[in-house]
Amino acid sequence: MPDDVFVYALSTCPWCRKTRQWLDDSRIAYEWLEVDTLPQDEQDRAADKAYELSGGRRYPVVVINGEVVVGYSPDKFLEHLTGWGG
Repeated sequence: MPDDVFVYALSTCPWCRKTRQWLDDSRIAYEWLEVDTLPQDEQDRAADKAYELSGGRRYPVVVINGEVVVGYSPDKFLEHLTGWGG
């Protein structure tokens, strides 16, 4: 069964770009949402959800199989990915 990976990001965030590059390089399928590029009402809902998950306004917010990792942290990503030692 593939991992369920969803990323809340900002288009201007360098750590978000690093996260995306790491996921791409690792050939991990994921869904990606750039919160700041959404229409205002959707942006507010997505930002609120990211805040709820992370406890703050920090990005990226990476949800892997239901576990939340805030920031760029490949070691923590790997802990929650099946088949990668998690």
